[in-house]
Amino acid sequence: MRITRRSLTAWLGISALAACSGGVGSPPPASRATARPVANPAYDAWLVGFRQRAAAQGIASATLDRALRTAGFLPDVVERDRSQTEFTRTLEDYLAIAASDERIAKGRAQLARRQAVLRTIEARHGVPPEVVTAIWGLESMYGERRGDIPVVASTSTLAFDGRRGAFFEQQLIAALRILQRGDVTAERMTGSWAGAMGHTQFIPTSYLAYAVDFDGDGRADIWSDDPTDALASAAAYLGRSGWQAGRPWGMEVQLPPGFDTARAGRGNRREAGAWSAMGVRDMNGRPLPDHGPTAILVPAGPGGPAFAVFRNFDVILRYNNAQNYAIGVGHLSDRLLGRPPIRGRFPPDANGLTLDDRKELQRRLTAAGFDVGGADGVIGARTEAAIRSYQKRVGLPVTGQPSAELLQRLR
Repeated sequence: MRITRRSLTAWLGISALAACSGGVGSPPPASRATARPVANPAYDAWLVGFRQRAAAQGIASATLDRALRTAGFLPDVVERDRSQTEFTRTLEDYLAIAASDERIAKGRAQLARRQAVLRTIEARHGVPPEVVTAIWGLESMYGERRGDIPVVASTSTLAFDGRRGAFFEQQLIAALRILQRGDVTAERMTGSWAGAMGHTQFIPTSYLAYAVDFDGDGRADIWSDDPTDALASAAAYLGRSGWQAGRPWGMEVQLPPGFDTARAGRGNRREAGAWSAMGVRDMNGRPLPDHGPTAILVPAGPGGPAFAVFRNFDVILRYNNAQNYAIGVGHLSDRLLGRPPIRGRFPPDANGLTLDDRKELQRRLTAAGFDVGGADGVIGARTEAAIRSYQKRVGLPVTGQPSAELLQRLR
């Protein structure tokens, strides 16, 4: 995995996105209410050695003194790091969250409100407003979930903990360089439990590489309630990663009967005409437009939706190296412009339930008095807890697992 601005998100499980849905079941990002430093002599001893390494890399003693006042060992951050699960959500579940009605509505409002500045950002960096807004929506729910943990504390805790010690020490040094430059104070430098900061969740090394002072106030302030610098910084990241202005990320397509899925995948690119000759069409039955070398993706298998993706899809992956994320950004950006939902049908899940079935299950559990936090069709911890409570009440085996039989009983 390429360690760039947020390639670590692939193993973080995209916690900010997970926390935005009642049905997801992931806990919200640790905050100051829970992420409180505790005494740890081993951490204190580690800091002594770290100060020497930081000084050798040009970090002044005064910077270290100021920054380390906000530091401290955070056991909750370590717990969050170690509890990251290895599974990834299906694309259907991911899009149910990434392009939820709430996220689309809020994104359209922000797109309209900030159209002028987003167009100016596009003129400078070549990235259209809807794509920048979609990244903002997925990363922090349009600034509502930026994280409030001191970055020096979180990155020093994770550097000391050692599981990804070298990476997080690199982030800690970068955070100290940002403080030493005077871009922000240690008190204002807050972020997620893993040190991702601001509206578009830059890690410190990527802030140093890509953050821009777009509003001209002398600082690239991605922490401000005003998202201008953060949005411009995200656009700068994509622009410098090779974004092709005027070209789309990709599009949903129809595959011909019997399409050989061995031809799918980002490593098998062909010109649009070659795919069209095989019978691949857009969702209106037309040959594929020519946007350069094109790959076909079938992330849900041969029976699910298919996508043609272009060079800009790969650029989104530079921002976050997870296929679902890149499709999520692209699809959300389309929905912000008023384009339709995914038209292809996803197959039933491992329990034999469609997304509509799972939504109905959640609605019926809620009506029966078991709160699932919203009927988004994504089965998370709250839905599983509600199922267990219902099963216990009616005398069923307590599994917490959804099923067609359970849905039928609730009807």
